[in-house]
Amino acid sequence: MLKPFDGFRQFKTDHCVTGSMRHIYDFHRHPVSEDLLLGLGEGVGFIYWHMKGMPPFLGGLANTGRPGEEGLAATAGRRTGVRVDCLTTGSAGKAEKVLLEALSHGPAMIQVDMGFLPYFDLPEDYHFGGHVVVVAGIDRDAGQVLVADRDESLHPVSLNDLAQARGSTHKPFPPKHALFAFDFSAKRSPTAAQTWQAIRKTVGGMLQPPISNLGVKGIRKASAAVRRWPKTLGDDELRYACFNASIFIDATGGTGVGLFRYMYGRFLSEAATITGESGLAAVGDQMRRIGDVWEDVARRFKQSSDPDKVGCDLAEAAGLLMDVADREERAWTRLDELSHAAPTVDGKGT
Repeated sequence: MLKPFDGFRQFKTDHCVTGSMRHIYDFHRHPVSEDLLLGLGEGVGFIYWHMKGMPPFLGGLANTGRPGEEGLAATAGRRTGVRVDCLTTGSAGKAEKVLLEALSHGPAMIQVDMGFLPYFDLPEDYHFGGHVVVVAGIDRDAGQVLVADRDESLHPVSLNDLAQARGSTHKPFPPKHALFAFDFSAKRSPTAAQTWQAIRKTVGGMLQPPISNLGVKGIRKASAAVRRWPKTLGDDELRYACFNASIFIDATGGTGVGLFRYMYGRFLSEAATITGESGLAAVGDQMRRIGDVWEDVARRFKQSSDPDKVGCDLAEAAGLLMDVADREERAWTRLDELSHAAPTVDGKGT
């Protein structure tokens, strides 16, 4: 019979990675908010990327596990006393065997291409392999699992469809059958020093990025690039680029609204309590107002994806991107000041 594991609770979440982590944490009786997981995991940033032969991409997630990065889940786990290992394989058979073994102990967190999940209503041939969900139950005889995503429902998915979603090779984020293994034996609350360290790392990524496609510099670069889209992209490419940009800024793409800025604002409010620094809550309010501007940018992109008026609001979107870059620079600079004035209270700053 297809039903969730005993003790599994399903609830609406904002972001696929932090939401899936929250489901797993809740199952193991380690209550940590999504916002805190995002902030502790150094998960907020900005990237503008345009690979040859691929549509341009605007994103607000950082610490995604690129070379040289620990990855959001592992970083947040380390700061909450949880070991998180990401297991990948090129073998579909091995991947299913590892998943079934994991499910014998409870729910499992995996990475998938959302374009292959039957419960999504997405444009034909749309693929995004960086999506993360929780397998919350299984009926082995029927060959089906229950998938917990960001909504309040549990979705029945066949093992065949799940294997296709896990093994997708669509770029730029093929999931590689990734499964996240958790060890809660040393679970604990984050320290003030760890919280400050997470803030410092995030600030560094926004104000001193290694390349100009990232951080505040990346937002300004995106503004200039967006103005050129009508000249450099065909109508179909332009419509797709605008649609993609809109959903990866607003709540549709799992950003918690406003390119993660609302979530990070709430993280800063929690961080103010953990550290005792009330100035963090003030910057949190500022960050939520920046999220309002990002939502306006998303609306402009969405209007520009309309087949009857492709690109109609791109000039306005580009102008708003410059405005949001200035606002973000001020907010991150203030966080930089607060974080470097903070004492290391317990010596555990990693």
